[in-house]
Amino acid sequence: MSIPKSGGFLRSAGVISKITKELKSVTFKPVKKMTVQFDPFHENAKNTRQFMFFVTAPHVVATNLSCVMKTNIVCDRSEPIVTFDLESGEKFLFKCNNLTTVDILQLYNKHISSLVPKEKPAEGELVKKKKKRRR
Repeated sequence: MSIPKSGGFLRSAGVISKITKELKSVTFKPVKKMTVQFDPFHENAKNTRQFMFFVTAPHVVATNLSCVMKTNIVCDRSEPIVTFDLESGEKFLFKCNNLTTVDILQLYNKHISSLVPKEKPAEGELVKKKKKRRR
């Protein structure tokens, strides 16, 4: 005898949906140079390579076309490192040894994407929608 189905069997969208959600808010406006350094034989280099793949997507790169992206591939068993040089002269260093791709994106959004000022619409662009009245 089988057990009847009860309740929902919905699954979360998973890691890819989290990555997509974080990528929507990634912007390179405050970044002058991004350097990704990793050893391909290091056991935790996969997440850094995935981060590099996702942030080189055309819609992310289009946020700042003057941003220089550099990749250093070393063979010294060093931990993966992502360095961001900002327009303001600050420097951010992410040591990615124990971070997942989602963690790196969340840290980027928390510390760097938050530096971009929110754009306010111009006064002429504000348009009020007229409410339709029922008669």
